[in-house]
Amino acid sequence: MALLERREDGAAEIEDRFTRLGDDDALPGSGGVLVSYSRFSAEREALLSRDGDLGVWLDSNESPTQLADDLDRLAVVACNFPAFNDGRAFSYARLLRERLGFKGEVRAIGEVMLEQITFMVRSGFSTFELKDLKELDEFKRVCDEVRVVYQPTGDGRQTALQRRLGS
Repeated sequence: MALLERREDGAAEIEDRFTRLGDDDALPGSGGVLVSYSRFSAEREALLSRDGDLGVWLDSNESPTQLADDLDRLAVVACNFPAFNDGRAFSYARLLRERLGFKGEVRAIGEVMLEQITFMVRSGFSTFELKDLKELDEFKRVCDEVRVVYQPTGDGRQTALQRRLGS
């Protein structure tokens, strides 16, 4: 599994500083951990009080609004794409960035497809778990593929209409 980060000058593989824990895995004393929302709900106080960064992954049926009160204490929120035709994580990324003001890492996990990366970036994702590092060059190309956008999002890019009107 490769973790890629979108950057202004392209993309790069980065080291994952989080250990993904199953619901029954022992909690390490320190270091970054990524846990399911169900585990976070059950062990909230213990997880928030431990030494090390904390991340929560959301399945497609778990809204990020459930994390609203704790977002300032989370380093990463990972949104799961369980299948290529389930796009709820796109909405969750926008909700995290635009309505909830989350400034941390928003990670795409699960069935992350290169064909959707441009739209994931526009939705607010900053990192992407890909199954194969061989896709890095393609990832870099895809990130810069769409140069003109039509819909406004929280990414600050000017839409085609705004460009035409000079605003």
